[in-house]
Amino acid sequence: MELISRRVSTMAPSETLAMTQIARELKESGKDVISLSIGEPDFNTPEMVKEAAKQAIDENWTHYPPVAGYPELKKAICAKFKRDNNLDYTPDQIVVSTGAKQSIYQVMMALVNPGDEVIIPAPFWVSYKAIVQLAEGKSVYIQTQIENDFKVTPEQLRAAITPRSKVLIFSSPSNPTGMLYSKEELKALAEVLRDYPDIIVVADEIYEHINFEGKHESMAQFDFMKERTVTVNGVAKGFAMTGWRIGFIGAPLAIAKACNKLQGQVTSATCSIAQRATIKAMEMEPTTSEDIITMRNIFMKRRDMVYELLQQVPGFKVRLPKGAFYFFPEVCSLYGKNAPADSIFAEKYGKTAIENSTDLCMYLLYDANVALVQGIAFGDDRCIRLSYATSEDKLKEAVRRIKVAVENLK
Repeated sequence: MELISRRVSTMAPSETLAMTQIARELKESGKDVISLSIGEPDFNTPEMVKEAAKQAIDENWTHYPPVAGYPELKKAICAKFKRDNNLDYTPDQIVVSTGAKQSIYQVMMALVNPGDEVIIPAPFWVSYKAIVQLAEGKSVYIQTQIENDFKVTPEQLRAAITPRSKVLIFSSPSNPTGMLYSKEELKALAEVLRDYPDIIVVADEIYEHINFEGKHESMAQFDFMKERTVTVNGVAKGFAMTGWRIGFIGAPLAIAKACNKLQGQVTSATCSIAQRATIKAMEMEPTTSEDIITMRNIFMKRRDMVYELLQQVPGFKVRLPKGAFYFFPEVCSLYGKNAPADSIFAEKYGKTAIENSTDLCMYLLYDANVALVQGIAFGDDRCIRLSYATSEDKLKEAVRRIKVAVENLK
């Protein structure tokens, strides 16, 4: 009898976390590694949010909260959805979880039966694939192109739909590409879905506030999609609260109840103190909050700088991201080239050939001491992901190292 279940033993570990771990180990061994692999803002949580957490401790908010979240928080989330997205939810349609990842996991477990198909535009966030696998669904990928900013077209969506299609999941702004859908582009996809009323959309909006184009657009804004869309969000990215572990959904009531039921058996409610702090975060208006505006402006400045630098790296095809804090350059023109025979990459892997995105990332990690993430982790082996959530000095030095290492490929 097998010790470990097949659902776990056949599941790949998170490649982003794996790369971060290798980079951490190299740092601990004395290497000057610049990590551009992790998707975490390099900012501190806003002071008013921290003060709310301290107050919650002093007021003894230290007992079990309701499974789906405190009523005051769910009301604040409803107000946020109305203010920022013009979406009308009631508190019983909100489920607060331990991060947006748990929110997505619970939605998939609530919706997907064995063999149901989940449509995933590629590139995609690494955990979508694993979560669908755990739900015993089948992932159906739509391959997008850098020339189209990695956006799925209505024609591609229609072609991917079959009688077994149950869910469409996507993120906007996107991890890993930084692209985002306009209202017109979302409407075009929604018009396709109008013909398939049984398909549920899971709209991952965790990067909503890191948007360089103006107003964020939600799939649920269209009347005929509201009761077929689960809107996923949280505080990790837009409020620099990754460690607080708060995510939430606004969903059709039946789906919200199912997620509440599942959460009651898996984790119960998430951290009481983090929930009380999140009430204050939900009150921060994104167009006037100095913390949100400052962080977004700094990210945009870094984006523009890195965009100029990456265009000088041989073999890198780069598009200007419209949101989040990632670049996803196409680098496949470098495949087939060889690392120097005396490179650390050659020593460790017993070869010099750069054959795919994993090879390129390992070469850049060991020989340039820059940690990136291979594109295959996101469903596109032609590319690699670079996070610019670090200082300008580190970004300049990282891209300089990348450029030198790439120029050494023959």
